Amino acid sequence: MSSPNLDRTALATRLTEAFRARVTDGHWPLGSKIPTEPELVEWSGAGRNTVREAISSLVQSGILRREQGRGTFVLSVSDLRSSVSRRAAATSRRDCLELRLALDAASARIAAVRRTDDDAARLTTLLDERRQAWSGGDVHERIRADSALHRAVVGATHNPLLEEVYDGLLGMFEEVQLHDVAGDTDDLAQLHADLIGAIVARDATAAAATMSALLQPMINELDPPE
Repeated sequence: MSSPNLDRTALATRLTEAFRARVTDGHWPLGSKIPTEPELVEWSGAGRNTVREAISSLVQSGILRREQGRGTFVLSVSDLRSSVSRRAAATSRRDCLELRLALDAASARIAAVRRTDDDAARLTTLLDERRQAWSGGDVHERIRADSALHRAVVGATHNPLLEEVYDGLLGMFEEVQLHDVAGDTDDLAQLHADLIGAIVARDATAAAATMSALLQPMINELDPPE
């Protein structure tokens, strides 16, 4: 006869993989809030403790992130992304911004060459959503809208490895950016419009230069590295 503890551990392992599959197959998209604990209990048929154990396992692996008072969100969709995210978590603001500049500028250049008509339409829509987000004072909504736009630029490269690495760093980029979006006005609105305009126009040089104009000033205002 098997031990009840072994049975519960096996069930938790299966449930963890079932939840992981919801992430990897897109049912729980990157950045989205996953169902509540009671909803997961109902969906899975497992007990509350087993559901908690499965969620905790994915939080520890970097796939999910708990936010006090807000819920649990998809932070990464693969082990590569989560390992990159964990490594990046201890980095400085300068290191983070320099890495983001390298990735975002390269992505903008490639996206301008490879973007499809669907990509162009999506970028235009997300640019408008970003603009609308600044009409309210919710910094988390501003971060979400800004990240969605930058992530769509990376998506327009159609380079899956670049997308995977970028997604692993997105949570860190968002944390570093929090104080940059707290102002009453969006001082970077025009540069974002110029960026998307350059990508839509397939002007790779202008796209990369505009991305640099967005991020380099944030690096310049920091103290030089020792």
